[in-house]
Amino acid sequence: MLASVEEEVGLPLPGPNATGDELFKLGMLYSTGQGGAPLDFIAAHMLFNLAAMRGSNEGKVYRKELSQEMGAEDVAEAQRAAREWLAQG
Repeated sequence: MLASVEEEVGLPLPGPNATGDELFKLGMLYSTGQGGAPLDFIAAHMLFNLAAMRGSNEGKVYRKELSQEMGAEDVAEAQRAAREWLAQG
């Protein structure tokens, strides 16, 4: 998901030391399709989830709002992607 976006669009992947604020800002790009990012709710949810885990209150709020607009399968995919990102760090 995000690896292919990095190749296609040139957006950087968040590093393992990314702060909650950095992850939140990247999630905002994917949730709105701005800043060169494709509109991708799964990637946005993953990033908001990671941001929330790193202390971002905004990440918690936006993750909850976004999950209400997503199907259960997409939320599960975003959660899997977040676990994979954490395992790589």
